[in-house]
This record gives sequence, C-alpha cells and structure tokens, in this order.
Amino acid sequence: MDFVNSEVFIWVWFGLWSIGAKPAFINYNLTGGPLIHTLKTSSARLVLVDENGKEKFQESIMAEHGFEATPSSTNQAEGNRTMYGYGSDASQPLQAVQKQTSLSSPEDQAKERKLEIVFFDKRLENYILSLKPNRVPNSERGNQQRHNMAMLIYTSGTTGLPKAAIMSWGKASMGSNFTSRWIGLKATDVLYTAMPLYHSAASVLGIGPILRAGGAVCISQRFSHKTFWPEVRASKATLIQYVGETCRYLHSAPPSPLDKQHHVRAAFGNGLRPDVWESFKTRFGIETIYEFYSATEAPGGLFNKSTNNFSAGAFARIGSLANLLTGVTLAIVRMDPNTSPPEPLRHPTTGLCQVCNVDETGELLFKLDAENIEQKFQGYFGNDKATSSKVLRNVKTKGDAYFRSGDLVKKDKEGLFYFIDRIGDTFRWKAENVSTAEVADVLGKHESIEEANIYGVQVPHHDGRAGCAAIVLKSASSASSTPNPSSTTLKSIAEHVQKNLPGFAVPLWLRITREMHTTGTNKQQKHTFQKDGIDVQAVEVQGDLLFWMDPKSKTYERFTTAQLKQIEEGGLKL
Repeated sequence: MDFVNSEVFIWVWFGLWSIGAKPAFINYNLTGGPLIHTLKTSSARLVLVDENGKEKFQESIMAEHGFEATPSSTNQAEGNRTMYGYGSDASQPLQAVQKQTSLSSPEDQAKERKLEIVFFDKRLENYILSLKPNRVPNSERGNQQRHNMAMLIYTSGTTGLPKAAIMSWGKASMGSNFTSRWIGLKATDVLYTAMPLYHSAASVLGIGPILRAGGAVCISQRFSHKTFWPEVRASKATLIQYVGETCRYLHSAPPSPLDKQHHVRAAFGNGLRPDVWESFKTRFGIETIYEFYSATEAPGGLFNKSTNNFSAGAFARIGSLANLLTGVTLAIVRMDPNTSPPEPLRHPTTGLCQVCNVDETGELLFKLDAENIEQKFQGYFGNDKATSSKVLRNVKTKGDAYFRSGDLVKKDKEGLFYFIDRIGDTFRWKAENVSTAEVADVLGKHESIEEANIYGVQVPHHDGRAGCAAIVLKSASSASSTPNPSSTTLKSIAEHVQKNLPGFAVPLWLRITREMHTTGTNKQQKHTFQKDGIDVQAVEVQGDLLFWMDPKSKTYERFTTAQLKQIEEGGLKL
C-alpha cells in the first residue's frame, strides 16, 4: 500500500484484512532504489497506489530496476493496472537485478515474480463503490495465531534501507487495547493525527485505540504547523498525536491568541524532548502528556502519563509495585565503548552482561522466551540476519534471551526512564562517549536556536569523531536563505555550550542550516550531514554555513578551506 493519509487508506487496509490478505505499508516519501527495495523484500504480488504516487511507478523508472511490463495492462478501470515481471532475488544489489526477458527453463521461471500495480483514482473508486457488497467467508481469515503476521511496517531507514518489521495480530490487538485503556478514551473523544498512517504509531496506536473506544478520528493528509491547529479546532479534537519533533515545530511557530482556543485535553505520542516538554504544555494549555516508548518490532513498551512536572522529560515511570511485575522483563546493561558497534560488557568469569546501577546509562533490553523467540519477536520479514542481530543471549542467566532496543537509556531512583541516545548516534571524542541527545537538549535551550541535530564528524589525523551541531536559528523562519548569525549570537552560543557541557562534548563545529532533514515521522536524519562532514565546499553547496570553535578565541568563527587544509596537513591539532 503506497497511500498518503486519507479515509481510503483505512478502507483499503481493513478491506485487505477482511479477505485474509496482509498489507505492507510503504512510506509514501520513498522513490527510486529504496522504494523498489521495499517492493521486493515484501514479496508482494499486488501494489495499490494512490494518485499522489503514480509518477514514481512510471514504466521507464521500473525498467531501470529490473521490472519488465507484460502485455496484460488494463482492467475495468482502463489504464489503472500494470503487470510486471522481475527477478526474485531481493538480496542482490538493485543495479544488479537484470530484466528476465526469456525464461526457458523451470529454474529460471521460478526466479521470476509477477507484480501487479493498481492506481487508485476517482474513476476506480467510483467503480468499486458500484460493486455489490460481498462478505468473504470466515474460513478465508481463519487459522491465525497471535504471533502470526497481521501486516508489514517498514523501519524508517535512517541508517540504511528500510527493513520490513512483522507486526503480529497479538501485538496489534494488545497495543491498541492497552493504549485505549491507558489514555482513558471514550466514545465522545476525537483523535486528531497528522502522523503518517504507514507508521505503527498512527495506525496501530492511533486508529486502533480510538476505534476500540467507539470514538472518532480526524486524519490530516500530512503534518504542517500551519494547518495543525486550524484542523484541530475545526474537528473539535480532544486528543492530538505527536511523533519525534512535532511538538518542537508547533512550538516554534509565532504565538497566537488562538493557542489555547481548542478542546484538547491531552497529547500522546513518543519523542517529546525534555527541552520543550513543559513550555509546550504551558503555551497550548495541554493538561496531560501521554508519552510512550516502543518500536514496531519491539516485544513490549513503556509509558508515562504526565500531568505535572514530576516526570517531565521521561518516557516511562515504573513505581515499586509495577517494578515487581515488570522488572524481570526489562534490563539496562552496560556497553563496551571500545567495540564498534558498541556491544554489552560481560562479566569476566560468568560471561553474563553487566546490569547498570541507578542513573547509569546502558542499552534497554526486553526479555524474550529463549525457547520460542517468535512468540514475542517476529523479526524482519525475509531478513534472518537483521532478525538475529536484535536477539541477545546470556544476559542475566545462561541461555536466556532478550530483545535489543538499540537505545541508550537510564533509570533514576524514582523509577523514571530517560532516553539518552541511539547506540549508533553516540560517538567517542577524547576517549569519552558523547551523547548526541544530551548535547541537542543543551543547544535547544539557547534563545537563538530553534532546533539542533548533533553528530560526530571525522577529522584528519585525529582519533574518534568530533562533535558537529547542525542548527536552525529562530530567525530562519522569516529568511529566504540560510541566515548568517552575528558575532554576538555566535559568542553567546559558544559560552552557553561551554558552560553547560563537559569540554569533550562541546561541538567543535556548527553547521547553520535553514531546514532540518527529517523522516516522515519527524525524526531527525543525520547521514547527509555526516557525509559532508567538515568539507567546507560540500556544506556550502547545500546552501549552509560552517563555523568552528576557534582554538584561540574560544568562540565560533567562520570555518574556511584554508583552515581545513591546515588540519589535513597535520599542522593543527584540536
């Protein structure tokens, strides 16, 4: 399914379930190689596309990636259907998959798959509505177990090509049922979501819970801070959903006398950063924040209902009683900073993982049934290597098994859980671990900075990675190009980070950008910035500006090709 948010998305989704088919939700922002990758790894025979995505599936584009159109290309709605044949080995590089035009042997025929693409438009929708309703027998949907696949939902692909995470019936049912009860949804509630339905946050934890409660949902086609509140007010929504940096973008818009003129009693989602948590609640008059922690493929989740500032910034809180029930299913383990990627530290004699103390950072793990991993973790469809990489053995006892979240967290003495960083995002500089999330939170509190994205960059003749901060200035919203900050602003930022961060964590470079790179769920992307590194020309060709912490003045100044050359020649040590 390649659809933007709409009522048609939901009817098609539930319609597929009603005939026993399994939908695979595609990120509608994908094009080219990543899009073709999702089609092939899903093993789908049918692709349903809305009008917005038609251009991505032109025959010339499909041909570039090994798809050959077949003669049968029309149906009741003329021109809405195309058939393709393609090589079945999705593990091969996309460029290496060749068109198979003459398949003579049975072996060759087995290597070719058929793919039908159907484009939805008003003609096709009207044709479908003209058909006589037909209920498929229950037998077509039978023999399903809780751990069986209900749908495929792809990971965001921030560090590589998207992986198809298997969403089981049990997880979809339990997730929507728990969320509905946890938030206390009622039949009178209206949920507003502008989050993409191809993501489990909006579909499984948004649509599912509100329908269970008998409430209504208002779906926006896509997120925009300009349309968000007008649509919330028009729909009289009582709940709003956020993911990633959504709340920061809303908070960055100019204040309005209408900010508190709405019916919203609560906001729920995941990824609300600590530096905007309280100010967002105060400005928009939001009574309660329902923050949760989970992942599509994770076997469990954690939750924080926050009505005051006690648990502000925490993604979960577990009291003494709850800890007795859930403590055995979770673990936070120490990581070895000298391994790449980081691996858990193990006891030298027992070989078991070292469990973190209170207020100590480590990777969050969820317990699995060691004898039946699939019961809670169904893994990634057709990707055994990626699936096995998420399972960690011999954690607390010999032979046990845990799901690796890939996230660094810490728990305080009050039972509050705080997100620290993604394991792949943390980098080492001056023999110390630098948390990108911690640095971003500090920069986000500076009065001139709207948003900060922290990453490590390689520096010639230096070990590890130095800190670089891509920042959006508050003045960027009214500028036609990337604004050049004043020396006063640069000095103020330098003083701010040096005061609030340890020396090794202070970003040595600032990249001033007009707009941040994000995923469809408003999560920051780093790979484009990291690829450019401290290459002045690569940064400036993108329309951005590069500054560095001058070793002499201890403030941020413009970084030049001459200074880069000096570093490359080993004439300057940081």
